Amino acid sequence: MTGTDDVLLVHGGTPLEGEIRVRGAKNLVPKAMVAALLGSGPSRLRNVPDIRDVRVVRGLLQLHGVTVRPGDEPGELVLDPTHVESANVADIDAHAGSSRIPILFCGPLLHRLGHAFIPGLGGCDIGGRPIDFHFDVLRQFGATIEKRADGQYLEAPQRLRGCKIRLPYPSVGSTEQVLLTAVLAEGVTELSNAAVEPEIEDLICVLQKMGAIISMDTDRTIRITGVDKLDGYTHRALPDRLEAASWASAALATEGNIYVRGAQQRSMMTFLNTYRKVGGAFEIDDEGIRFWHPGGSLNAIHLETDVHPGFQTDWQQPLVVALTQASGLSIVHETVYESRLGFTSALNQMGAHIQLYRECLGGSDCRFGQRNFLHSAVVSGPTRLQGADLVIPDLRGGFSYLIAALAAQGTSRVHGIELINRGYENFMEKLVELGAKVELPGSALV
Repeated sequence: MTGTDDVLLVHGGTPLEGEIRVRGAKNLVPKAMVAALLGSGPSRLRNVPDIRDVRVVRGLLQLHGVTVRPGDEPGELVLDPTHVESANVADIDAHAGSSRIPILFCGPLLHRLGHAFIPGLGGCDIGGRPIDFHFDVLRQFGATIEKRADGQYLEAPQRLRGCKIRLPYPSVGSTEQVLLTAVLAEGVTELSNAAVEPEIEDLICVLQKMGAIISMDTDRTIRITGVDKLDGYTHRALPDRLEAASWASAALATEGNIYVRGAQQRSMMTFLNTYRKVGGAFEIDDEGIRFWHPGGSLNAIHLETDVHPGFQTDWQQPLVVALTQASGLSIVHETVYESRLGFTSALNQMGAHIQLYRECLGGSDCRFGQRNFLHSAVVSGPTRLQGADLVIPDLRGGFSYLIAALAAQGTSRVHGIELINRGYENFMEKLVELGAKVELPGSALV
């Protein structure tokens, strides 16, 4: 989308009602696609959403000689890495600017080719996500890294070797890097303080299907015994619990009723508990979860984000929009990304009352305390939101702006909606299915 195509007019005040479907998780599918590089034969990945991150990784795989084609069922990809090859640096750079996922190509490419190139990386601007740790990990496995003007050039002079690694923070990206590198490294790799999100578990399931030997302990320790060869896999990606929660928050904020087909209770238990505390209602069946606003006042809550099994940071922004309609003072303490609350300034322009603080307004200190980051918020409600001009800052913040615009009185112009395509499949079509009054400038009301 370019120009006016990247702007959406949202006529608010209408409850969202109906049914939508969520497919495979954005935080798993692209990584499972990268894992296919490690196999000696083709892999089949099912339940793949049509989102930009998937298209970016597909393009990068094809640049490296991987054949990617549709499978027998909708949302299925067949990935054949039989003829992996080096890619042109300029082509990699053209694809990589919109995603951080290329950093995860390092381990598989070092195993397959003996070298890899990583250009500058993009991604949402929600706080520091340093890639230096990825390179430190790869050095521990035995890779050599040369910084060049156009990026980082990596080599594996000999077979990578297993090692002991302790993460300073249970980072999802760092855990993925270790998994994708350790499975073919010589010897045993022990990773302590690892991330244990459901998407990490699903990636481990993918790798185990390929022939990897991986164990997870209850103390966040993952042990990987390297093998000499991996095969392809057949796998159905777990549903996107983060997208499901976004639609749940939209139902709450707009006083609507949305059935999210594909949503699963097990990976959303922490969110569901919080949703119920706020006053939202839900009903679970074998096919999905129905979320709705049962009427009456919503409740103010005290919320702290954390790594899994805590309340996920990606759930926070959409729910904050609903909290602007709750009675009383809600306290939100963001402990994962230091800049994630920046999106609230636009909500205040719409009529919300949200005050940000540098202090840890939570039960325990976090790594951002005393570091001058505005990482806590007090939300005073309920407040009537009014339509406004909004510029999307990042993926989850962008969807949160859509929710706010849908809940507000009047019309909002939401700029930068292409960013939402990174993680929300067919979100425009889903909005229409739920009865939202949205349109692209110059076109008829959708």
